[in-house]
Amino acid sequence: MIRIAGAAVAAWLLAGSASAETADELVAKNLAARGGAQALGALKSVAFDGKLIFPGGFELTYREVRTGTGNLRWDATIQGLTLVQAWDGKGAWRINPFEGRKDAEAMSGDEARAMADAASIAGQLLAARAAGASVAYLGTEELDGTLCHKVKVTQADGDEFVYLIDPDSNLEVKVTETRRIRGTVQVTESELGDYEAVGGVMFPMAIESGAPGSNQRQRLVIASATANPDAPASLFAQPASPAK
Repeated sequence: MIRIAGAAVAAWLLAGSASAETADELVAKNLAARGGAQALGALKSVAFDGKLIFPGGFELTYREVRTGTGNLRWDATIQGLTLVQAWDGKGAWRINPFEGRKDAEAMSGDEARAMADAASIAGQLLAARAAGASVAYLGTEELDGTLCHKVKVTQADGDEFVYLIDPDSNLEVKVTETRRIRGTVQVTESELGDYEAVGGVMFPMAIESGAPGSNQRQRLVIASATANPDAPASLFAQPASPAK
């Protein structure tokens, strides 16, 4: 029995080692598929223009700008009203005229964390090691008839990203985010597709997101993207409130 137990422990340790190597191998393949480290390093900023479509066909024009230093700004406009959300590298803020607010206001710490994660040009899968997050291989899972590799990124704050990676393209085709927002667990699924190269780096041009199991999903459709657009720090800085 002792010999059997010893063999079982050895097999378990070897399996853990193989999983770690597999996770690292998949990340390396994903990096190559995205365009490689050199192309990512040369992309100092990126801008996306398209439309954000909500259930029922409610459409907003959309613009997103990210920088290699980790800044992010989203603008969504309809009928002359523009919702703005931004991360300036230190904090997040928004202007939401749809709630009758014209001035910029700071976002909560939980919301700011989510904005900071979204600001990464590389994405959380490729940024995980440098950010001190753990990466684990979880085997395979089927998506639309394809058996995809499943990789989990766990950040130091406990937030999780589970990626499904297409075995042929080595690109992410789905990500499930689990976050703690104001003490409540929030799960969002996003399916990614229509990849195109922007400055030599592959990005999804179509993203469909929503709660697991829900058919009420929003769609982001990117019509054009620009590599290294002008993106001054002032674009991401929170505007001062007007004097009263």
